[in-house]
Amino acid sequence: MSAEDPCRTREVLGIVGDKWSLLVVRNLSRGPRRFTELKRATTGISQRMLTVTLRSLERDGILTRTVHNVMPPHVSYELTPMGATLREATAPLLEWSTRHLGDIEAARLTYDRRTEEPSAEATSSTSSEAGA
Repeated sequence: MSAEDPCRTREVLGIVGDKWSLLVVRNLSRGPRRFTELKRATTGISQRMLTVTLRSLERDGILTRTVHNVMPPHVSYELTPMGATLREATAPLLEWSTRHLGDIEAARLTYDRRTEEPSAEATSSTSSEAGA
């Protein structure tokens, strides 16, 4: 399988397209961050999920993990040059998401209302038929 194989591209999209990876990359765009800073900046992520996400991004060469031998010891995370290019490539997507979140929520509400109505009618007509 060559590096140009579209199936390999899917693998990379799976890595960076998960729920948390791009948010972590965005939160590292202004420089190194400690774990607690990333946790605070990534609303809704659990400590375990942040750990899993950071390990995955480190394994894929998107960020580096540095242990600082100070008292008390701490660990920081920073984008690699490849991670910085990922941030540049995905910044428009994150901006689009923020700009259109209200529109998406409204569309979902409209869809949910539209798809719930037939099931309510089917229930009432089934009840009417059962009583007849």
